[in-house]
Amino acid sequence: MLNYRHLYYFWIVVKEGGFARAAERLDMAVQTISAQVRELEKSIGRQLLKPAGRGVAMTEAGETAFSRAEQIFQLGEALLDDMHEAGGEGVARLAVGLSDGMSKLAAHALLAPVLGTPSLRLLCHEGEHAQLLSELALHRLDLVLACQPAPHNSDLRVLSQRLVGSPVDWYGPAEIARKSARVGFPQCLADLPVLLPTRHAALRGRIDRWFDSQGIRPRVVGEFEDSALMAVFAARGLGVFPLAELGAEDLSLLRGLRWLGRADGVIEEIHAIRSRRGQHHALASQVVATARP
Repeated sequence: MLNYRHLYYFWIVVKEGGFARAAERLDMAVQTISAQVRELEKSIGRQLLKPAGRGVAMTEAGETAFSRAEQIFQLGEALLDDMHEAGGEGVARLAVGLSDGMSKLAAHALLAPVLGTPSLRLLCHEGEHAQLLSELALHRLDLVLACQPAPHNSDLRVLSQRLVGSPVDWYGPAEIARKSARVGFPQCLADLPVLLPTRHAALRGRIDRWFDSQGIRPRVVGEFEDSALMAVFAARGLGVFPLAELGAEDLSLLRGLRWLGRADGVIEEIHAIRSRRGQHHALASQVVATARP
């Protein structure tokens, strides 16, 4: 019989992109996981993984095995939900994909209306835009929040809707904010250490063009995919950073950050993308319906 624990280790290795990251996630030795995957290959009679640079890639047999493993372990999650429901504990499940480069603080603000749902089970996945759309089309996600819409020429049967266009403000530690007051905004940004989103983010291009229009050459000291992480580093004194107004309410969790000014004309867009079947998901529909344009 198939050893499902071995299959699980293989599944995690693929999802994490290699043995080292899988070992970190599972808190196990790399050698142990590698041995378990080899046992799986031996029992199946096919090589599932092959070296690829510093990581691994799936063989054709590995792609087939991974696809089945996805179905198996998602059914396992669904079984747990069914058991809760059978015991009279209704589970409200919402699986959301958050694209790389999108403000995670803004994402929290958009999801806030459903966070008080009784027996909520919220699953948040981060990933590249194309990868998340594929997961959505396979109904593994109920909703994708992204800084760009789904491509018009895509073969995927998904629906894309612009949720919000949020103005962007600049914040920084109190000590840096006091220095900026003497120069004025936005000219002060030419003399301050600046934190920016990575180039994965559509917002980054808008900010770069705004700097050009202001004649400012920023001294960039850090780039982040996660806006919340960028805010933490800023609060610890690393530099100043831009943030969509939509996510600014969560800054109250970090002490010492001060508002510097607004980047006039710079807007962070967030789009909601759903499959045609997923457009009837109650919680996903609530997120879309309550978003402020």
